[in-house]
Amino acid sequence: MYPRSQPSGAQNRKRKKRQEEIAQSMRGSLNKFIVRQPNNENIVDENVCDANACDANAFDANAFDANACDENACDENVCDAKENACDDIGLNIFDPRVWDMLNSKMKDLLVEKGLIRETNINFPKDNIGRHFSNDFYVRKLCNGDCHDRKWLVYSKELDIVFCFCCKLFKDGRSQSQLASVGLNDWKHLGQRLNLHENSPEHMTNLRVWSELRLRLSKNETIDKELQEMIKNDTDHWKEVLIRIIATVKCLAKYNIPFRGSNEKLFEESNGNFLGIIQMISEFDPVMKQHFQQIKDKKTHYHYLSHKIQNELIEMLASDVKSVIIKKIKEAKYFSVILDCTPDVSHKEQMTLIVRCVDMSSSLIQVEEFFLEFLVVEDTSGLGLFNALQDVLKLLDLDINCVRGQGYDNGANMKGKHQGVQKRLLDINPRAFYMPCGCHSLNLVLCDMANSCFKGKTFFGTCQTIYNVFANSTKRWNVLLEHIDDLTLKSLSTTRWESHIESVKAIKTQVGQIKDALIQLAQVSEDGKVCRDADSLVNGELSSFDFIVSLVIWHEILYRINLVSKKLQSKDMLLDIAIENLKGLVVYFEKYRENGFACAINEAKDIANNIGVEPEFTVKRSISRKKHFDEIPNTEREQQSAQECFRTDYFLVLVDMALSQLRIRFEQMQEFESIFGFLFDGRKLVTLHEDELKKCCMNLELALKNGDDSDIDGEYLFMELHVLQAMLPEEASKSGNPWTSIQILEFAKKMDMFPHVLVAYRILLTVPVTVASAERSFSKLKLLKSYLRSTMSQERLNGLAILSIESKFLGDINYDKFIDIFASKNARRHRFR
Repeated sequence: MYPRSQPSGAQNRKRKKRQEEIAQSMRGSLNKFIVRQPNNENIVDENVCDANACDANAFDANAFDANACDENACDENVCDAKENACDDIGLNIFDPRVWDMLNSKMKDLLVEKGLIRETNINFPKDNIGRHFSNDFYVRKLCNGDCHDRKWLVYSKELDIVFCFCCKLFKDGRSQSQLASVGLNDWKHLGQRLNLHENSPEHMTNLRVWSELRLRLSKNETIDKELQEMIKNDTDHWKEVLIRIIATVKCLAKYNIPFRGSNEKLFEESNGNFLGIIQMISEFDPVMKQHFQQIKDKKTHYHYLSHKIQNELIEMLASDVKSVIIKKIKEAKYFSVILDCTPDVSHKEQMTLIVRCVDMSSSLIQVEEFFLEFLVVEDTSGLGLFNALQDVLKLLDLDINCVRGQGYDNGANMKGKHQGVQKRLLDINPRAFYMPCGCHSLNLVLCDMANSCFKGKTFFGTCQTIYNVFANSTKRWNVLLEHIDDLTLKSLSTTRWESHIESVKAIKTQVGQIKDALIQLAQVSEDGKVCRDADSLVNGELSSFDFIVSLVIWHEILYRINLVSKKLQSKDMLLDIAIENLKGLVVYFEKYRENGFACAINEAKDIANNIGVEPEFTVKRSISRKKHFDEIPNTEREQQSAQECFRTDYFLVLVDMALSQLRIRFEQMQEFESIFGFLFDGRKLVTLHEDELKKCCMNLELALKNGDDSDIDGEYLFMELHVLQAMLPEEASKSGNPWTSIQILEFAKKMDMFPHVLVAYRILLTVPVTVASAERSFSKLKLLKSYLRSTMSQERLNGLAILSIESKFLGDINYDKFIDIFASKNARRHRFR
């Protein structure tokens, strides 16, 4: 067998576990010797009480090694206390078991901070039923006075007592058990303590302890100059780290790449991170001094490597994610929003967005938080659902608290039998499914465009006009010479606004575009381009049918786009979304009656301006032989060209829109039947008692899973009945009634409607669209571009959450952050 070239998986897991234990043990190490606490034996600092506290003076300020993150930084030999106890960076100096291994610097820190005495311990009994007692800490004098034995310390790990000063400052001739192996003879402990505290050896060690403590409190130790130098160096490194962290935050927030083709200072193409640090050093004395030390080779640790960048990104992202998860857990109920897209490295990325109601602030807010991207290999409903379950477990979020799920209209997501929504409903029937409103509106448009032949050819013409100019810079310049305002836009099947932008540009500048095509047909040397331009000029752009289509589609797309824009907001509420969609249906019903006449009038104005005859194209009637018993359709045959356009095109489009809006938003109608009485103040106030009670019991049934229910219908009815009387008059105004979130804020302020609060929180948690997921994909394309296609998933998720949830970066505590960073990267320095 050949020896392994790489460590095995088990070895890697053991090494990683050791690194995590060492990092945790070093938590708080930097602050312990930057800030000195006043010496008070009865008060112990929280940081000092950390079981893994270590000697601050035993750390060289220059020993914060950027390469400490390296896999070999925590070698087994370094961590082995048997070989070299002073190198064990996990040493707990407050544990009496290790006091024999402390060097002078560790002893200084231990004396300065004082010993730790725990008094609320359940002391274990020995084989004869005796145990240590807190009474032994007190020495009773012959006159009845009590004196505290501050030198006595109990080790709960060993169930033994020691003398602090004798254990720490004993010489080689010491024979006392309290100074060596400890004492646990509880029956005779009182006598042994009296003998020990009156011994000359104890009095000598007590004097050494007292004098050293006094010198440390006055900062007059023998190595005072060395201590001051360490403090100055530590302050310098702290300032350097603050600037490095600020640079990482800035680059991550604005989606700027970090690294270049090399990582050397003051060289070309070394990346944005090093470039900004170099720029800062031109004006900042701290970084200037830092760079000067690097140039003079006074330090080899500069904290500018890509490993440190990754670690800082991971730590910042972890801090932001912790804040988000804390908010989600405080909200209790949340919704999941999922969507998938392939990235530049051909991996399927699924984004996870969580929606919840933030009740912690004075103003209630509906929030949608990005958590991470997940690489999924199995894109079936089962594969996506398993990925969702795993990530919720990893984030410590209870799947039973999910009260809403929002996806696009893909079969693997919304499938009624095998989709994610069905699998989640099988586990949690209260996870209400809501198809994305914006995707549904986009599908309504697609169905309208494909409902008739003229609809298909209309958008084909719009795309052809764009392609004629966009395929050449010279042709595009010809277009720019004629238009003044909007440039032509390409159509997109996924971008919701592309259709309205394309139609608007053509409708408002159809005359200028026609002139540009005439010029292009004359000057172009490409025969195909000349033919396409001439065909458009003499065909569609000279047709009144096309101009009327422009007006009709512009009006329809504009109205739908207004609703789509509103639905895309993060805090969009279900009741407002239903109201907007109902308004859209009412608009189409009215537009069906009088929209065509308005479109004709507007189209005639445009046609007159560009010299087009405002008449519909009359098709030659096809004559055919009729059977003797055939009933003639004289009404159809006698229809004018305008009427044929109206019945065969306009009415088909509008009727398709109405039918699809009703079909695709049936789910919202179901939600209205469950939550509708809570939508606004007017509906709530006008309900009679019987209707209100029926609605409350229906809501209880919808929010019930077996024996578990979110609300009690009877209590909800009683609370809402009282709330009806307490709501002010403006809450039920017919013109502008209170929304659900305003009612929730009022109920929260009254602090007497717990079931009402739960009902409204669940209502506001249900998502309306997956627009937040689409926005996260925009960040994905910026972060993982073709130049950064090899980016690791951990770095991608870190940068994504820092960019998308950048509002949390302002609350980062630099002192705490630097403390965590130092605990992970500090190396012990041996003082000789």
